[in-house]
Amino acid sequence: MTGGESIHIDGRPLRPLAAALPRVLIYHKPEGEIVSREDPGGRPTVFDRLPAVTGAKWVAVGRLDFNTGGLLLLTTEGELANRMMHPRYGLTREYAVRIRGRVSPADADRLARGIRLEDGEVRFREIEEQGGEGANRWYRVVLHEGRNRVVRRAFESLGLTVSRLMRTRFGPVRLPPRLTRGHYVELSAGEVRQLLAAAGFDPGRPPRHPDRHAR
Repeated sequence: MTGGESIHIDGRPLRPLAAALPRVLIYHKPEGEIVSREDPGGRPTVFDRLPAVTGAKWVAVGRLDFNTGGLLLLTTEGELANRMMHPRYGLTREYAVRIRGRVSPADADRLARGIRLEDGEVRFREIEEQGGEGANRWYRVVLHEGRNRVVRRAFESLGLTVSRLMRTRFGPVRLPPRLTRGHYVELSAGEVRQLLAAAGFDPGRPPRHPDRHAR
């Protein structure tokens, strides 16, 4: 066959089945849960709260540390998770950060130009003050990467302590304002297609085996 032929049954063309879309959840992670299936210390894990999935398992798109809350994405497609975490696809992460003290204009400029950490440079794409009370100030920060504790470590390198940290966006997906901590919502088919496109997949041809990396 040359690739241009069609297959007919009883005179009717046989159309290929559309590839199934992977499933994607938004989970509002509370502080005090780990993003791991097991913990020797017996701490609660985000996977305890997720719905059962047949023939696959949930794969976390990156991690949030024990003391960080907010948006956590989980999917049945391992390749989607890999692409979202890879710098090649340029998916930004947005955080709400509460600081004890205040970020000076000079420190904000350093964060924007890049700060050298022990595992390489980190650069904030955006940093914007959001107000606060007393000694605490809130900031909105955007960056391209998700290395372990990178936001906390960047501020600590300037002598600033992060007292609270929440992820509010990952790529095109935002944390729904009415989604309470410890609860999840599943993306619609249209939202999944948008996410696949952002991660470099052909929107009309999703991964053929959405659970092949998650068995």
